[in-house]
Amino acid sequence: MLNKMIKFLLTLVVVISFLPVQAQTYKAGIIAFYNLENLFDTIDTPDVRDTEFTPLGDKKWDGDRYWAKIGKMAEVISELGAEKGLGAPAVVGMCEMENRDVIEDLVNDPKLKPFNYQIVHYDSPDRRGVDVCLIYQPRFFQVTNSKSIPLYIHDKNSGDRIFTRDQLMVSGVFDGEPMHFIVNHWPSRYGGEARSAPLRNEAAKLSRSIVDSIQAVDEWAKVILMGDLNDDPINESVELYLKGIGKKSKMRDGDMYNTMYKHYKNGIGTLAYRDKWNLFDQVIITESLLGKDFSTYKFKSSHIYNKPKMIVPEGRYKGYPLRTYVGNRYQGGYSDHFPVYIVLLKEL
Repeated sequence: MLNKMIKFLLTLVVVISFLPVQAQTYKAGIIAFYNLENLFDTIDTPDVRDTEFTPLGDKKWDGDRYWAKIGKMAEVISELGAEKGLGAPAVVGMCEMENRDVIEDLVNDPKLKPFNYQIVHYDSPDRRGVDVCLIYQPRFFQVTNSKSIPLYIHDKNSGDRIFTRDQLMVSGVFDGEPMHFIVNHWPSRYGGEARSAPLRNEAAKLSRSIVDSIQAVDEWAKVILMGDLNDDPINESVELYLKGIGKKSKMRDGDMYNTMYKHYKNGIGTLAYRDKWNLFDQVIITESLLGKDFSTYKFKSSHIYNKPKMIVPEGRYKGYPLRTYVGNRYQGGYSDHFPVYIVLLKEL
């Protein structure tokens, strides 16, 4: 019987599975992004606006709540890809964590410990003290270079610098292939979408310059940009300045492909605010990851992980992501964002 089946070998997962596919055998890898929503430790750090996330702060953030949050984040990350018959992601970009210590606690949680996730992290100058980072399974991805690139933006009235998250670039070898990852958390919409848009446009320009610098060395470099962009796929920061296009038929030379665009157009988001869904969490890839020639890794599909347990079941916020806090009221959820991921395939 087995001789009559076509084997679909998933080597970049925890277990080996066999699934029927058409006329070829493939490797599959998961690349994910998750906004962890205020993963702070319980210590009041000087010069950082984290007092509310302490035992004596407004949120009464203590050890029990901290470790419960760690467990829920680890649970979700470990499950990403399971709905497609795949295992834990090979690479995960993340944002809204306070420091390396909380990431260490996360990857050492019993749900993630077996995957031996390694960390790439730099402290950002963000006033709230939150950073971006990348974790990866070293049996699938080996880091050759990493860099934290600052975003210099200024208040248009005072001229003072606005301190926000750096952009993280990580280069390496993904199962034998050179690949580059850029992890982002662009400036928020604080003060209003229109008023704050120029800040995200500047973030998009910086991201685009990082991509351009990689492609200047290798025109067909495989680059995966991911993050909470605080804009939707149709906003000018994404389409105009980053050149992240949602339809392959409309792409021109130098454009990138926004893998999350179709979800947005179908009304599916990663966060909700005032009864409106947004899709801020995006994975955008270079043209080199497109096409039907799977002799090297290529993009296959994109997904939003929004299981019922991660959704508010009833009440005013029914259907929203089940977050850790609503204001200062603790509800013990996961995050105010759903994670996203893409599947890459390669012929064996």
